[in-house]
Amino acid sequence: MTLFKEWTNLIQNQTKETFDDFWKEYSEAETKIYSDILDHPDEPMQGTLKELADKYEVRPVIFMGFLDGINESIEQKNELENFDEDSAVDLKIVPEKLFFNMLKADADYLYGLPQWETILGEERMKQIADEYRRSRTVRRETPKIGRNDPCPCGSGRKYKHCCGKAK
Repeated sequence: MTLFKEWTNLIQNQTKETFDDFWKEYSEAETKIYSDILDHPDEPMQGTLKELADKYEVRPVIFMGFLDGINESIEQKNELENFDEDSAVDLKIVPEKLFFNMLKADADYLYGLPQWETILGEERMKQIADEYRRSRTVRRETPKIGRNDPCPCGSGRKYKHCCGKAK
């Protein structure tokens, strides 16, 4: 079984009894790894998956979860489905993408890390947060039908007396 499959099984098979321990292990590992990455933002993360898991003192399956999470925030995505402990890892993060994706994941323990101010600056962080909020705004493709507008079904009646009538 590949590590990616092991990772997806681990996530999908969490129970009420195991979730808190799993989440504690994963979030602590993720915080440790991201802190190191943000301390050295211009250095790519390189090595085998096993070497990097050992470096950060996490289980390989947990490091696989980290790779799954960061895959959308790096210059070149990895094909994670066939990864094992000997797979080569070479990550070059895109800080703006990473910060945006941390906001999207609602990972306040990650987008709140102090290193972000040094990397992006307060103003750029605010711009990215604004971009994120705008990306969540749902916009209508067609204008809203007013209750006194003609019904779009073509009946000739007002919308409120036709298709918009409370049932």
